[in-house]
Order: sequence, then C-alpha cells, then structure tokens
Amino acid sequence: MSDKQQSFASHGRVHPLFHLILLPLFFANFIVSVTWLVRSPGFPMAWNLVMAVAFLLLLFLARINPMMVQDRVIRLEERLRLAAILPQPLQARIPDLTIDQLVALRFASDAELPALVERTLRENLGRKQIKQAIVLWRADDLRV
Repeated sequence: MSDKQQSFASHGRVHPLFHLILLPLFFANFIVSVTWLVRSPGFPMAWNLVMAVAFLLLLFLARINPMMVQDRVIRLEERLRLAAILPQPLQARIPDLTIDQLVALRFASDAELPALVERTLRENLGRKQIKQAIVLWRADDLRV
C-alpha cells in the first residue's frame, strides 16, 4: 500500500497508458475511419470502419473483463473481512450486501466498518454514497 492518503476525492485511478494514450488513439482511429468512409465510400473504407469499431470493442473488453474479475476477488476478500470483524447479528446479513456495496466498503477502515455496514443495509446505500460516508480510508493501490 502507498503512503499517500486516499479519500473520496483522490481514490480514482488513471492508468496513463490506457486513459491517455490507447483510448484517445483508438477513438481518433474511429473518427478518421468514419471521415474516410464519408469521403471515399467503398468496401475498403467500410472495412476500415468495421475494424476501428472492433478495436474499440476490444479495448473496452480488455478493460472491463479484468475489472469484473477484480470485483469478484474484492467480493470474496470483503466477505472474509466482514466475517472476521462484524458482530454476530450483522454477520448473518453479509449475503444481503451487493457486489457494488462490497467494492465500496473495501475502502473503509476496520474501526468504522461495522457502523457503515449497518447503515448500508438499513439505507441501501450505493457505491458512491458509501465512499462519501467513509472517514478513515484504507488505500487500495493494487486495483486494475
């Protein structure tokens, strides 16, 4: 974990290679392909556009699929953590928490976790609401 304190405002992660290089390049390739097809209609330009769309889809799948696996791992980790930390009555309610709620709760410190879980279940808080309610953040620098 890093020495840098995380918070709701600073926990988002920008992956420079993906967000600042690949995404803009693939999007620009799509725009160029549309422009070429409009200016010179025909099969080669249409195929170029199809491939530009395929590359964009591939790029998004390359980002989304690892994030889905990460969320499954977080779900497992947080269920184990909750089983060890929560008082007995709340332990029985762990299955009631959604994946989104578990993903957000991973940032909460052990000290504030029981009260936050109870509030989450009572008020059916969403991911953003849970993160905004966290006072003592546990940094998570190992995410995809």
